[in-house]
Amino acid sequence: MTTLAIRQKLSDYLQVADDKKIRAIYTILEDDINEGGRISIEQYNKEIDEAIEEVKRGEVFTHEEMVKISKTW
Repeated sequence: MTTLAIRQKLSDYLQVADDKKIRAIYTILEDDINEGGRISIEQYNKEIDEAIEEVKRGEVFTHEEMVKISKTW
């Protein structure tokens, strides 16, 4: 599938998707949307450090848990 076809499918889907899915998609893309797609190495390292701390605190989901969660979207 071409990039143009993917863009069109996404555009069509966004017009009919429910609010929960729209918010989930936006959350995934939010940093790219707000920062133009690229982050600095400092920001990258900060996000890695934050992710490591989340793992240490147990704020993670297993793959199986994410599969279950995603089926409710």
